[in-house]
Amino acid sequence: MQIKLLNFSFFLWFTCAIICRADFAVQETKSGAVVTFQGELVTNYIVNESNKPFLWPLVGPGDIEMTRAYPMKDVKGERRDHPHHRSIWFGHQSIDGFDTWHEPKTYMDRRGSDDEKKRRLAKLGPTAHRKFLKLSGGKHAVIVAVNDYLASDGRKLLADKRTLTFRRYPTQLLLDFDIVFTAEHGDCRIGDMKDSGFSVRVPTSMDVDSKKDGRIINSEGLTDKNAWGKRAKWVSYTGQVEGKVRGIAILNHPESFRHPTPWHVRTYGLFTANPFGTRSIAKEKDGTFVLEKGKSFSLRHRVIFHEGNTDEADISKAWVDYVSGT
Repeated sequence: MQIKLLNFSFFLWFTCAIICRADFAVQETKSGAVVTFQGELVTNYIVNESNKPFLWPLVGPGDIEMTRAYPMKDVKGERRDHPHHRSIWFGHQSIDGFDTWHEPKTYMDRRGSDDEKKRRLAKLGPTAHRKFLKLSGGKHAVIVAVNDYLASDGRKLLADKRTLTFRRYPTQLLLDFDIVFTAEHGDCRIGDMKDSGFSVRVPTSMDVDSKKDGRIINSEGLTDKNAWGKRAKWVSYTGQVEGKVRGIAILNHPESFRHPTPWHVRTYGLFTANPFGTRSIAKEKDGTFVLEKGKSFSLRHRVIFHEGNTDEADISKAWVDYVSGT
């Protein structure tokens, strides 16, 4: 009888271990936070290795890394341009006149006079991680973090609260990346700049210029170079990664600031939703504005890392699902 009870207890434990297992887990680390799925790495949210938080690596369907590794890691065959393009990030070239997009290495590696470099370096301002409000796993993984945008002397200019939600499906990984910006520290002037927005740097093998079936297409049917600077509900970037067809789609929610956003998407691999550059990239009127103290605005995007091309992933339907709350 005792053996039967022990066997039954083991059966209950084993069944619960399968049924009750939390697929996602999120844990705080010395460098920020780590997201895993069934014990395997999905991404790191890194707060102390740059002048802005970023995600890297991003492990997508088939356990394939879906963003460029440089400058965090040198990988043979990868482009080594733009060291401030850190996998997945938000940056802006003019938050009250200070630049949270570029980094010191950006200018130190460029040609130019020492005076010019000093001038540019003096305008760099970090996006400083303040604290995590939530780190949770289960069916979804959630990271909620608060950041401050700083002047080069440490003065606080702007705050943001960002919520990252991860979902996993057989052929897709979904990331909802929502940011609420608030002028907590006083009025803040936000400039119309080309290098600004929510960004992904795609793997080199996927980019159009590598000529390995790389392709850009947006919701309006514009492709490759023709998609740059145009407003669209979504943009899809597809190509080969480790010899397999993979894609990254960024969807712009109707509640996001200045939807449909203009896109700063380049054939060499930069993939940015930029609602700020209405003059500098969309060739419309100047989008510079002052966010008054206590006021807020939001950016809302869903990133889909998927197997197959744009049609196979049915990105048009995915945008409809996103808008409907699915």
